[in-house]
Amino acid sequence: MDSVCQQIKTISERTGVAMSGPIPMPTKRLVVPCRKSPDGEGTETWERWEMRIHKRLIDLDADERALRSLMRIQVPDGVNIEIILRN
Repeated sequence: MDSVCQQIKTISERTGVAMSGPIPMPTKRLVVPCRKSPDGEGTETWERWEMRIHKRLIDLDADERALRSLMRIQVPDGVNIEIILRN
């Protein structure tokens, strides 16, 4: 995630657009408790699986040239980018 933020920062500096962020958003925790024993017999021992979702907010005053550069960024697996355009 940090490399993607660095790439966005260099694009904003190169194109001369204003950038604010990355602003860390609250971390979402998804906890799934499940029984270790597959048949339900025996002791009640539980495994707790947890997935954490970390989000960052980056605000750009982007023009068309900056948006084209942003679309070419190589995003690693497991990282999602959402672009919202506002007038």
